[in-house]
Amino acid sequence: MTTALNPPTETPQGEGCTSEAHQERADGGMWEHPVLWAALIVVGAAVVAGYFAARVFGFT
Repeated sequence: MTTALNPPTETPQGEGCTSEAHQERADGGMWEHPVLWAALIVVGAAVVAGYFAARVFGFT
């Protein structure tokens, strides 16, 4: 088995990124609630389907 040139906690010079660490985006936001968006899509589809069903059965 060969000996490592770098300690296990260090990244070798030829690897890794030399740029600055990026800023983490804040928690929250409108895309972090997929259940809400899925519910809105399902309710909207049900309203449109209800409209067409009412037209087929002569309620409107």
